[in-house]
Amino acid sequence: QVQLVESGGGLVQPGGSLRLRCETAGFTVPLRSIGWFRQVPGKERDAVSCITVSDSAAVYATSVKGRFTIARDNAKNAVYLQMDRLEAEDTGKYHCVADQWMPCTVLLRPTTELHYVGQGTQVTVSS
Repeated sequence: QVQLVESGGGLVQPGGSLRLRCETAGFTVPLRSIGWFRQVPGKERDAVSCITVSDSAAVYATSVKGRFTIARDNAKNAVYLQMDRLEAEDTGKYHCVADQWMPCTVLLRPTTELHYVGQGTQVTVSS
């Protein structure tokens, strides 16, 4: 059974840090790209970051560049999103997404039909 399981969300003050984890399981064809979206009720999903599994090339949304870092651990079938200097605008439910064929540039488009999406982990940045 294919699974994407997120963890690591929580409540943090502005300026604080969180580390999200996405664990993948059940994929018989190796993944090409793994990424993160942020979802706020009533709004379109926001692309956050994505990593290419083969060479760890990373892509970031302009709003998080310099504050967030994405990394993979192939041995643990996991991808991490280190979020530093968090801002109130970073609040939302963070979903892990993945695909065996799409490159990050396609996976992060707001109109792309996503085949594999995790249940999400809530991040709330508030004082």
